Formats: sequence, structure tokens, C-alpha cells
Amino acid sequence: MIRPWRTLARRVLLRRPPWFEIGEETIELPNGNVVDDFGWITMLDFAVIVPLTADEPTVLIRSYKHGVRAVSLSLPGGALRPGEDPLAGAKRELREETGFEADDWLPLGRHVMDPNYGCGAMHGFLARGARRVTEPDSGDLEAQQILVLP
Repeated sequence: MIRPWRTLARRVLLRRPPWFEIGEETIELPNGNVVDDFGWITMLDFAVIVPLTADEPTVLIRSYKHGVRAVSLSLPGGALRPGEDPLAGAKRELREETGFEADDWLPLGRHVMDPNYGCGAMHGFLARGARRVTEPDSGDLEAQQILVLP
């Protein structure tokens, strides 16, 4: 039988609301062993969208991402607001980041990025019949280019 670990103590090492919190715990394993410095990370849940136009090319974003220090080609997506429904957040992010909307949405599931440490959950969606309805207004720091590629 798989049993959960027991948290004996928990402390925050770094807090940057609302984006993330990093800390460590003292935990007791089911066999009685104690680990004094087990790390954890709490991050916002986020949505990632695979938007396909009516003839099925994919809407992508090219932008500089400072975390990886590179220009990246990525799917649209972003952080969910506290209490926000993942589908509503995905629709908001698609419109803000790309200026596209879609009527046909298929949830692809909730996936924890690194279950050992937490790290937030990605809610994936397929958005079919995507079409441009406005100019993007992401409010993000980086310049970006919207691409529609096969």
C-alpha cells in the first residue's frame, strides 16, 4: 500500500506573490526516515492552447523568453487568475495574446508540471476554428510575433 508522507515542519524561503513561493519541509517517510530539506514550489496554474484555424494551421507566438534566454516559438497560454475557470482563462489568454477566438474547445487535461515539487498545473485545450477578431493586447513585457503555420 502506498502511503502519503507526513509533513513535520514547513518554511518559506522565497515568496513572490502572485507568481511563486519556494520553500522546504521536514518530512517523515512511511518507513520512519526523516528528510530535513525537501524542496517545494508553488506556482500559479496556467492554460496552454493549441489553436487550429478552420483549415488547420496552428496559431503560434514567437517572442523572447528571458527565463530560457532565447527567442522561442510557443503555443499561446498564460497564468490563470485566482478562482478562474481553466476554460474561461484559456479563452481569455488566446484573445489577449493572439487576437484570436474559437468556438470549438476540447479540454486536453490537467497536468502537473513536476509532481515532486509542485510547480503548478497546466490545463491544456484544443481550440478548433480559431479566427482573428482583434489585435493582440497581452500586456506582456516582451515583443511578440503571431504566426499561423501548418
